[in-house]
Formats: sequence, C-alpha cells, structure tokens
Amino acid sequence: MTEPTSRRRFLKTCTAAAGAGLLQACGTAPASNNTPSAPSHPVAKARTVYPEPPRHSNSADNLLRIVASSGFAEDINRVNTALTRLYNAGFTVTNQQAGSRRFQRFAGTDAQRAADFQDVASGRVATPKVLMGLRGGYGAARILPHIDFASLGARMRERGTLFFGFSDVCAVQLALLAKGNMMSFAGPMAYSEFGKPSPSVFTMDAFIKGATQNRLTVDVPYIQRANVETEGTLWGGNLSVLASLAGTPYMPDIDGGILFLEDVGEQPYRIERMLNTLYLSGILDKQRAIVFGDFRMGNIRDVYDSSYDFSTVVNHISRTAKIPVLTGFPFGHIADKITFPLGAYARIRMNGNGGYSVAFEGYPTLDASALTLDTLLPPPNLPIFPESGVADISE
Repeated sequence: MTEPTSRRRFLKTCTAAAGAGLLQACGTAPASNNTPSAPSHPVAKARTVYPEPPRHSNSADNLLRIVASSGFAEDINRVNTALTRLYNAGFTVTNQQAGSRRFQRFAGTDAQRAADFQDVASGRVATPKVLMGLRGGYGAARILPHIDFASLGARMRERGTLFFGFSDVCAVQLALLAKGNMMSFAGPMAYSEFGKPSPSVFTMDAFIKGATQNRLTVDVPYIQRANVETEGTLWGGNLSVLASLAGTPYMPDIDGGILFLEDVGEQPYRIERMLNTLYLSGILDKQRAIVFGDFRMGNIRDVYDSSYDFSTVVNHISRTAKIPVLTGFPFGHIADKITFPLGAYARIRMNGNGGYSVAFEGYPTLDASALTLDTLLPPPNLPIFPESGVADISE
C-alpha cells in the first residue's frame, strides 16, 4: 500500500473514532479490568485502530509513548486531535489508551498511571524515543514510589529518550533526575498543546528546534539590571511541585546548579512561602542562580498585596539566598513557550542590552530526517512570532 493511501486510511479512521473514543495502539495492553467504575464520570468508549507500518526506515526514532501521570483528559476529541497531529509528524504513537482513562480526578488508577513508566523500566515494552506527558493537573507524586527510576533512567540513557512535560508532570521528571540520573525536557504535552485546534506556531517551532538541535541558545530581552555570568546544571520545574518534594528522595541534589522555576495562579506571598521552603531546606544554598519563567499571576492578589508584588518576592529571595535571580525566561503556563532541556549543562551570559542568554548542550535529540515535523507548522509564507502576553492555564 502506498504511503498517501495509508495516511488517508488512518485519518479517515481517526475522524470516525473522534466522537466515539480514543485511538489505541496496536499491540498495547488494554486498560485494566480492575479499575473502579465511576458511573458519574462517563468516559468515551475506546476504539482500537491498527496503524499502518512506520513511514520511515529508521523506525526506532519514531516510537512515541503517551504517559498520563496526572489529571484526566476532559475532551476525547482533543486527545484524538493530538494523536493525529503527532502521527502526521511521523511518530508511531503507543499507549494511546492513556488518554481515555479516568479514575476520580486522575488519568487512571495509581497502578495504571505508574505502569505508563514502569512498563518501560521493566522492559515489558520497548523503550521509546519519546515519552510525552498527556497533561498536568495533579497526581504524579502519588505514583513515584511505584516506579523503578534507576532502571527507567538506564534504559532511557541507552536509547537517548526525550521526555517532554511540565506542570505536575515535572514530579516524575524531578524523580527521574534524582534517582535515575536522567534528564528530560520542559516542553509541550499531547493534550495541552498538540491537541489544540490551533496550536501556537511559536510553540511548535520552538519544539522542533529544541528537540532536534544539539545546541540551543535562548535569548531573553531586557528584564532588569543584572550582571550574571554563571554555568552549571539547569534543573527545576513547577515551584509548587518542587516545594512538595523538598526533603524527599525524589528531590534532586544538585550542587552548583541553576534552578529554573515557574508556576501559575499563585499570590506573591504564596510564591515566597514556597521559595522559603526551598531555602530553609538548603536547596537554594547549593545553587549559583535562579531563573524564573512566567508565573502568570494576573490579578490574583488580596488587600495585603497593595505594595507587595512579584518583584518584591524576587528581591527578597535574592537577598536571602545571596544568589542572582533572573526573570522573564519564556516558559510557563502560557500559550507561547520554548522547549529546553532540564538536567543539561547550561551557561548564562549577559547580552549587553540588559538581557541575558542561556546556552544548553549535552542532551539527546530527535533525528529530524526520520520524521515529518514540518507538518506541525503552517505554510512558509505565514510569519512565526510569539504572543507572550497570552495566558494558557490548560495543562
């Protein structure tokens, strides 16, 4: 069968399945029968689709596994949109049933969600080139004790696996770095970004560049008066998640690192309280700098915050921890976000105009020639530009 015919068959089947259920990968195990039923939370019935053989000879570089560690996906059509978009980009998508699972507020039971990772760690399924989070929310911390991160990290290092996620998913990413010595990527997720009717072009372009280039430099324009030049392992993620893992074996012990932080919908005093948790637990004392992403606070303030804002918090934590703090890094719960490695070596330099740059190296990449990532972008005559002022609190 020719490739265009294969693609038409796949897309036709996806359309038929969109209202009825989620695509399921050929050869993957069905959802567990012991999942408690929840009549008040009906889930669209899944429909199995047998995908055509990979369209590229280097099939090992096409294997993408969906991992749903946190909240469930509300809209099955959006899940199917994400799977179709990833298929068109050249990926063979497995564990697709994770997008249709629901137990209480989670994307399946703790056992099901842990199995998304543990099946890879144990060798029950092939180690994919890509692990992609479904969405954030809450629940990842519950499954950490049920994953063999040492084995998972070893298999991912051998394979050169890229793990994309942010928000609550970073609990797994932090544990993987702490106990499996394996880095990951802050980047778009299946439901959150790839499932949008019109994904951010800036985010898709940044995903391609961040995932395929073996060196990445992120330039941040003028933000504040600063004179920072440092280097080390850049790590971190969502501030609320990091604060919740402080003092546990799942918090990485990074000495001489650069800590990246982002969050959404938190008042200034709550941000400071979580930063104080990291300070009092000794984590900030070991860092050379803190880099803040977008916190998207908006108007979430009370009467006590009239003269107490995010900049006050930044200044306080910089004085308290006695390390430089940089702001404005283009990542967070926003529509336009970059893709960058967490746990890789990074260098921070000032650019001479009040801004700074962060250069990354030493991380796994995708083979662009084995994929069709250009399908994620609009025609070449359309411009690509960020809309950094647009909030996106979906996870």
